[in-house]
Amino acid sequence: METLFLFIATVAALLSVVATYLAIRARDMLSAVIFSAVQSTAYAIMFYIFMAPDIVLVYIPVSVGVLPAVTILLIKRTERYER
Repeated sequence: METLFLFIATVAALLSVVATYLAIRARDMLSAVIFSAVQSTAYAIMFYIFMAPDIVLVYIPVSVGVLPAVTILLIKRTERYER
């Protein structure tokens, strides 16, 4: 069972690295926000696997919910594509 948890944590860590790279390289700001939310979800999975449920309870609403919502509202007021 411990091996399964470590495998899931490893996959989540690799997913977060890939999502972070794609968020940095994205020219479309909305895509960057979505990749950032994917990265935050992968971090939340890792926090849960490493037995930090109190951090997960705060991290999910803030980094997966509030932060992308506020960023999308800001993108609507500015330009969506980076030059």
